[in-house]
Amino acid sequence: MTAPISQEEWERQRREATEAMPELIEDVGLPKILLPYQARVVSLLDSASTRALFVEKSRRIGLTWGLAAYAVLRAGRDKSAGGMDVMYISFSQEMTREFVDACAMWARAFSVAAHDAEETLFPDTDKNGDRSIAAFRIRFASGFEIMALSSAPRSLRGKQGVVIIDEAAFVDDLAELQKAAMAFLMWGGQVIVCSTHNGAENYFNSQIQDILAERLPYEHIRIDLDDALRDGLYQRIALVTGAEWSPEAEAKWRQDIIDFYGDGADEELFCIPSLGTGAWIPAPLIEARMTEKSAPILRLELPADYLQRPDLEQKNLIAPFMEELEEALGGMDMSLRYAAGFDFARVSDLSVLDLIGIEQRLKRRETLSVEMRGVPGKEQIAIVGMVLEHVKPRLTGAAFDATGMGWIVAEEMGRRFGLRESEDGAGLIWAIKFTEEWYRINMPPLKAAFEDDKIAIAPDDDHLSDIRVAKVIRGTPRVPPTREGQTGKKRHGDYLIALALAHFASRQRHVEYGYQGAGPARGGDDGQLHDLPPSDNGSRRRNWWRTPLGAGLRGNI
Repeated sequence: MTAPISQEEWERQRREATEAMPELIEDVGLPKILLPYQARVVSLLDSASTRALFVEKSRRIGLTWGLAAYAVLRAGRDKSAGGMDVMYISFSQEMTREFVDACAMWARAFSVAAHDAEETLFPDTDKNGDRSIAAFRIRFASGFEIMALSSAPRSLRGKQGVVIIDEAAFVDDLAELQKAAMAFLMWGGQVIVCSTHNGAENYFNSQIQDILAERLPYEHIRIDLDDALRDGLYQRIALVTGAEWSPEAEAKWRQDIIDFYGDGADEELFCIPSLGTGAWIPAPLIEARMTEKSAPILRLELPADYLQRPDLEQKNLIAPFMEELEEALGGMDMSLRYAAGFDFARVSDLSVLDLIGIEQRLKRRETLSVEMRGVPGKEQIAIVGMVLEHVKPRLTGAAFDATGMGWIVAEEMGRRFGLRESEDGAGLIWAIKFTEEWYRINMPPLKAAFEDDKIAIAPDDDHLSDIRVAKVIRGTPRVPPTREGQTGKKRHGDYLIALALAHFASRQRHVEYGYQGAGPARGGDDGQLHDLPPSDNGSRRRNWWRTPLGAGLRGNI
């Protein structure tokens, strides 16, 4: 286990943050009782649109305390204000006592009329016969109550209201319990499933992955230890214990906690499920989706001394590929909507452009992929621009690897088609700077497309290898740093990244973007890229070197 941020780096970040906002140190815990992440959860639950919420969290960050506040506010209201019963379920009696105690404290703080917490017997029947389960209950003047149960009684099916399943990953038979709880939604109830992770194969994690893959229409929030610390968790601890807060003290406390959990810190503190096999998509599933046999796969490899060769020789080296690309574009089905993804490389790896069509029933179908090895940036811009220009009338978006030198191509395409910086923004080009968060959110939908037969790609052994190379690293599917293949021809999952980017672009809300090109240059070559005009039948003109795009590129080769 390796901590995401070292003790020294955490200390530096917190010092800089608090120097910029010194009031955080002075006021933490005084103006607002709930910490920001607790308040976000309560606010989300208080929204009428939130019917089911799943929370993956770090251990011991006080979220149950925040949920207790929400339980009191909900049960203490009149029915006309949205009041209802609240049921709390956990795997241990100690947690239920802690929750009810917290509810009693909040009831007094809110001055909500409530009877004292009482212990009752809740009738239940299991496979061994009749039995009763100890429960804790608080009744409110509103007529509603909070009931905390130490296990999952079958009689939950006969009740109605808000259900809180705490540390759900550790509850016996979570699938059956959740099935019973979801029935509450039919009559306006609410379901809250909150937990630290308990393995990658646990039902709780499978639900989280399905939510991220947009298979389940539930709300989701993730709070790890660092999120809680940034929102003032240790400052609150220092306030309660009477300790003096400082960046150094917080960084040491954080590191001590990480060291205490050891190999379990990723799962217990940073919401990364353990015990995964590491495999992401199995080979048989990938091959089952390789049904687009007519989708062209074009490959261009230029010699290492390409730029040192005479202009005419450079032209002869690249011209056959460009004519092949032009022919492939001419066969495109322009009734489809299109999305593209581009993974940039210049020296060791491949640049890959993947173009997918979106059918009427929303299945993604690969229509073209282009691989480039040893191709200079100017030529890559020309090739990518030629593809996007052709599908521009039907293009919904294109996502580009904008890390490192990839920003050059993303910027040029953004200049021509509009750079899009938010979901509601205009433009067609997404410039993606990869982070663990991006992979965590956007890779599960791609896997779900494979599993649900919502994607079809061209059969190719290299592409199969690129997808298979993905592993689950720190709970997130991504490409490992090692490269595979023969010397000089190694691959680094480049096709997978281009496909993931294209799939991401295809799922974003389509925004119309209009612009007027400057037109071809006059009086000779100005060394710039220009629009490639279509022929009468809508396909690209033959003899692409005579087009403005070819002229712009010709000045460099």
